[in-house]
Amino acid sequence: MKGLLTKTLIISLFVWMLPWSISLPSFPPGTLQDVSSQEKEIPPYAKWGRLAMKRVQSLYPDADIVDYLHIGREVGEHTSIEKFKLWLKDRTHEFGVYLNIEFDNQTEKIILVTHHETDR
Repeated sequence: MKGLLTKTLIISLFVWMLPWSISLPSFPPGTLQDVSSQEKEIPPYAKWGRLAMKRVQSLYPDADIVDYLHIGREVGEHTSIEKFKLWLKDRTHEFGVYLNIEFDNQTEKIILVTHHETDR
């Protein structure tokens, strides 16, 4: 009985200490930090995207935005246009809304916001 108790105690200690005896893999310096900083990086169109979502929510108050896509930016000499597509769902159907925000390149003052619906 004493031998069985000793073996059980040794096995229990081994199992208990096992997690501390295994060394964790090492990563090159800055690797984990670089990943987290990439996740925190804010794209340049983010402020226009927030505006696009607010505008669409005001135009379609009974619909939920279920998807969002930044299509791209058209850069002109004096103005630029940020283009977005948002997918909405209301009680009866789903639909898309293309929304364009034209703004002054120097001041970033909004010049024109246009939108149109799509079924695709």
